[in-house]
Amino acid sequence: MTTTTPTPVTIIGAGLGGLTLARVLHLHGIPATVHEAEPSPSARAQGGLLDIHEHDGQRALDLAGLTDEFRAIVLEGRQAMRLLDTDGTVLLDRPDDGTGGRPEVQRGELRRILLDSLPVGTVRWGRKVSGTRALGEGRFEVAFADGDTVTTGLLVGADGAWSRVRPLLSPAEPEYVGTSFVETYLFEADTRHPAAAKAVGGGFMMAPAPGLEIFAHREGGDTLHAYVALSRPQDWFDAVDFTEGDAALARIAREFAGWAPELTALITESDTAPVLRSHHALPTGHRWERVPGVTLLGDAAHLTAPNGEGANLAMLDGAELGKALAAHPDDIEAALTAYEQAMFTRSAEVPTFEGADLHKIDSENNTAPRLLRAFLEHEKDGRG
Repeated sequence: MTTTTPTPVTIIGAGLGGLTLARVLHLHGIPATVHEAEPSPSARAQGGLLDIHEHDGQRALDLAGLTDEFRAIVLEGRQAMRLLDTDGTVLLDRPDDGTGGRPEVQRGELRRILLDSLPVGTVRWGRKVSGTRALGEGRFEVAFADGDTVTTGLLVGADGAWSRVRPLLSPAEPEYVGTSFVETYLFEADTRHPAAAKAVGGGFMMAPAPGLEIFAHREGGDTLHAYVALSRPQDWFDAVDFTEGDAALARIAREFAGWAPELTALITESDTAPVLRSHHALPTGHRWERVPGVTLLGDAAHLTAPNGEGANLAMLDGAELGKALAAHPDDIEAALTAYEQAMFTRSAEVPTFEGADLHKIDSENNTAPRLLRAFLEHEKDGRG
């Protein structure tokens, strides 16, 4: 037996969290419309690899009824991990033995299976939100850049770090955390960039140092995707002209002087212009008082610096919100209250072991030998 809510659900943002919510609602016969600023599903690249965790991302996909589709897009062997010192010494080389609980997929492929699972017309593209306002009695107006507006009695902000829905609930704004990534790609790596390809190996590689770090994944199609992390103030990056790709790469590479050439090749041999990704976060423990008819999920609710959990948590938020609405078809406020209470707790208790998260990049402890010791201790503790 299916049920419907008294008011159609309006979701802002067709990222992984918003789409997971729409999918779970669809399974329960609850109509929803997703408004997305991008003009089409293929308007831009959808990012690199995501490791989807058993305790959140995979749970969400199970609730969405998409476990088989998810397994079909897993990239085999990508849970391999290497830890290198700055001189290129390999301190840890773990193959993917198939027993890990964090299979890797391309973000774009994951988004595709979610989109394909929704009825045609669920997502409305090219709907950039210009503002939102409360109308009273639990109803809201959403204004779009094209001049159109919609009103709704159930509004969900799944619109990321710079959410246009968040101000309805909270005055909090993201703040720069002091670290940024510079993204690069190396194509046909085994033949055109063999030294870098060997350093990265078959899965994930990290090379840490105080204030600096290089992460890289081997994606599909013999592509290396690198994240070059630097702990620098925002104005330092503002002084780098990223529209001049070669000059920007050279400037970033100078910060890694003395590092092994197979590592700096992930910067200097990039086949694409570098892309700056500044890291912002909402205040720790961000939450709000219940406001009838509106809520948030994913980064809109609990943005943090990258810790390996953002996409996973967003999907679980979406799935759990959909489940709560289905469980309370005649009481939206009961559903939103139950969802938010669980979400606040869940987002505050994220268990991670990620290089830059365990030892902050700007810490003197952020070295490969120290990280190796911490990793081995973490493994030992995990085995009990």
